[in-house]
Amino acid sequence: MMRIRRLTIRLLLSGLTVLSVGSFGHAQSLDETIEPYRMLRSLQFVQDTVVRGDHSAADMQRFMLGTIDERLRTADPKIFQDPRNVDAALIYAMSGGNPATLEFLVARDIEGNFDNRVSDALRKYLSGKGTLIAKTLGDMAVEYKNDKIGPYLALVAGNVTLTRDPAGALKFYDWARLTAPGTIVEEAALRRSLAVAVDAKIVDKASLYANGYARRFLYSPYASQFADLFVRFVVEHYEVLKPTDIEATLGYMDADRRREVYLRIAREAAIAGRKQLATMAAEQAKLLSGTEEGADALAKLYGSLVRVPTENVDDAMAALMQVPEDMLSPRDRALRQAAETIAKEVLRKPEPVQRSQTPSAEAVSIENPAQSAAADPDLQDPFAQPEPTPVAQTEPAQPAASASATLPAEQAEIDPELRSFVDSGRSKLDAIDDLLQKEGP
Repeated sequence: MMRIRRLTIRLLLSGLTVLSVGSFGHAQSLDETIEPYRMLRSLQFVQDTVVRGDHSAADMQRFMLGTIDERLRTADPKIFQDPRNVDAALIYAMSGGNPATLEFLVARDIEGNFDNRVSDALRKYLSGKGTLIAKTLGDMAVEYKNDKIGPYLALVAGNVTLTRDPAGALKFYDWARLTAPGTIVEEAALRRSLAVAVDAKIVDKASLYANGYARRFLYSPYASQFADLFVRFVVEHYEVLKPTDIEATLGYMDADRRREVYLRIAREAAIAGRKQLATMAAEQAKLLSGTEEGADALAKLYGSLVRVPTENVDDAMAALMQVPEDMLSPRDRALRQAAETIAKEVLRKPEPVQRSQTPSAEAVSIENPAQSAAADPDLQDPFAQPEPTPVAQTEPAQPAASASATLPAEQAEIDPELRSFVDSGRSKLDAIDDLLQKEGP
């Protein structure tokens, strides 16, 4: 409550005086003399507060979006003679606001206060058709780069450019974050830049973006997306990364977060068959686990998985079976079960004439992991690229040939990561069997 009161005071000082004393949830009246651009400042402050780690401000963000929406719709059209209010309406639309409000304002703009090029481009973008006008948005981002809407247009231009020109998208994102430091715009730009650099295999820039994000926005509610990207980056590019590069990013995290990231790296590396990385990450997680029994158990599990299809399979399985089952999630129990299946096949003597089929990935019973709690709508990324309106189909499209078309439903829904792990082990076993048969009598 004290945090909410402090936030309320800051909002009052920034120009929004619509709240009654006590709680923002009991606002009683809206002062219609407040300019929209002043109200936007309060929204920006709230959003920046959220990405800096104060997740309690999410409710205020929703409240502010609704309040500004009402103010814009009921405002006298004459207030948009002030360019600051026009910018406020455009930024509101780009910051998670109601797209229909921009349509409403543009339809009432008989005096030409809105730049039709910008408003039309944004309306297409917000309706999910941004890729069709990528060049137009790019040109506008350059034209308005020194205006209040500049960082936002640059972020939007990067979103619609990345599919055809990743390097060009990075330039837009760089401009957005450099012209709006410490804001939600910089947070979104850094996160998207890391995703683009990882996809495009630009290792040096990916390291730079990851380091910058961890240093500035580690407590953002969107940091889970960053963690996913960082784990993928390390697993895919470990051969060209230096341990110091990884530590430079993880060094900004507390011990619990570092351990969690190392565990995730170890798991993904084990599934991908990257023994050296899985072993290193598991060892680091063990060092950071302290008295955390569950974390230590996971570190042992992931560190032992990559040793299964090797000459030390007995030792690996002994280590796996020592991990308490009650410490594992359903996904990790299924992963251990798959490892046990592969281990048995490694030790199985091949039949010289007709060998039995190696148990397939579908033969492993797996419980699909429960989805995490639905994302809080208040914490949805306001700068995520809008999805195009889906086109209705008379019949669902069917692939010409599907590997899972003839499988039972529970088998077709197997975890893709687990399937990859088992299939990788199976391919190695088949190769070994072929060699043994060739050497046989």
